[in-house]
Amino acid sequence: MSLLFTIPAVVAALLHVLFFVEESLLWMRPAIHRKTFGFSTEVATGARLLAFNQGFYNLFLAAGVAFGLAAPAFGLAVEGRAVAVFALASMLCAALVLLASKPAFWFGAAVQGLPPAIALAALAAARGG
Repeated sequence: MSLLFTIPAVVAALLHVLFFVEESLLWMRPAIHRKTFGFSTEVATGARLLAFNQGFYNLFLAAGVAFGLAAPAFGLAVEGRAVAVFALASMLCAALVLLASKPAFWFGAAVQGLPPAIALAALAAARGG
C-alpha cells in the first residue's frame, strides 16, 4: 500500500485510539466532557455508559485499520485491504452522520472524517477509480 494511503490511515487509527481514551477512560474529566464535547457534568454522568461503549467502537475501528495495514506482512494483503477499507469507510460514515446530525460539530466531523477520506481516495486513485 502506498504512503498516500498509509499515512492518513495511520492518522485515522491514532485519532480513533485517542477518541477511545477520551470516551472510555477519561470521560468524567471536565476537560473532556465539558470542553471537548460540550456536556455538563450532569449530562456526562447520564451518558457515561454510552460514551464508554462508543469509545470501544472507536478502538475496534482503529484495530481494523491496524490489522489492515499489518496484514500484507503475513501474506493477507487482500484480506487486510478489505478490513482496512471497511474500518476507514465506517469512520468516514460516522463523521458524515455527525455532520448531518449537528452541523455545528463540523470541526469534529472534519477531524474524524478527513483522514479516512484521504486514505480511501488515495486507495481508489491507486486502483484506477
